[in-house]
Amino acid sequence: MNLNRPYLACTDGARLGLGGAPLGNLFQTVADETAQQVLNTAWLDGCRTFDTAPHYGHGLSEKRMGLALRQQARPGFKLSSKVGRLLTPSPNPPREQHGYVDGLAFVQHWDFSRSGIRKSLEDSLKRLGLDRLDAVYIHDIDEVTHGTNFNSVMHQVMDEALPMLSQLKQEGLLTHIGLGVNDHQVVLEVLKRADLDVLMLAGRYTLLDTSALPQLMPELIQRNVALALGGVFNSGILAKRLSSPAHATFNYAPASEVWLHKALKIQSIADLYGVSLRGAALQFSLAHPAVHIVMLGIRSESEWLDARLAEKELIPQAFWDQLKKEGCIPTDAPTPTSN
Repeated sequence: MNLNRPYLACTDGARLGLGGAPLGNLFQTVADETAQQVLNTAWLDGCRTFDTAPHYGHGLSEKRMGLALRQQARPGFKLSSKVGRLLTPSPNPPREQHGYVDGLAFVQHWDFSRSGIRKSLEDSLKRLGLDRLDAVYIHDIDEVTHGTNFNSVMHQVMDEALPMLSQLKQEGLLTHIGLGVNDHQVVLEVLKRADLDVLMLAGRYTLLDTSALPQLMPELIQRNVALALGGVFNSGILAKRLSSPAHATFNYAPASEVWLHKALKIQSIADLYGVSLRGAALQFSLAHPAVHIVMLGIRSESEWLDARLAEKELIPQAFWDQLKKEGCIPTDAPTPTSN
């Protein structure tokens, strides 16, 4: 099957895109100059796929990406943002909001209404200084996020948000409609009732957590939904060698014993074959045919260059075979072809 590939947009065949959360000062401040250096380094290295959101630094990530990308010819790159959170100007916002520090002078609130979706997109385009987006994702609609409001959020997404995005698509303000979520189950729920062009899924198809493999991944292929995969390092536990397990994070929280034990087992096999954990994690996620591109949250030039090296690392087939033999990854999980 020849899948629609709206995100495969890198000059040398690289399948890495730049995610904008760190450039919105996630957990720590990134200087404006550093943010532009990151964007410039990725661009010069062939990256042409970028993602941001109002949530990321309350518009700061969008502002920084727009500043860099406005200098480039359209349609020479792919850019996505998200809807679902509206930003309201505030004269004295908290320094830290939702994990982001020193963002723009806004506070946020949920809004999945028709009018809220339109305003969110129009505001994003103003911050970016651009006239359209290649993809717009409805952001964080899962039950963990919304709790007792989950059912009402889902109704509004189906009855208002998706129809409004379809209208905005017809108006030429966006090209692809999708979801940006951390939960694969909510994607399956939406796909029962609606079609999607694209999906940004974070953390649910990784070397450590393959929970999306049995149901969602084949469904995406069958439905021709382009997958931009994020969170392939599960927020840190797979990003580098586990020399200090006590500080390992999984889904932005201290890793539980279950995840830590599994990660250490993978690490021991990686050590046996001289493989980096980062390279294994990245290449595993890229190996599934449903994955069109992996989006990386980068906060420095060196992180981007390290990821590109990890993408090209030579990993023996015996390593993947051993992971399956030891039960670290499912036997039916696609793995890279041996070099």
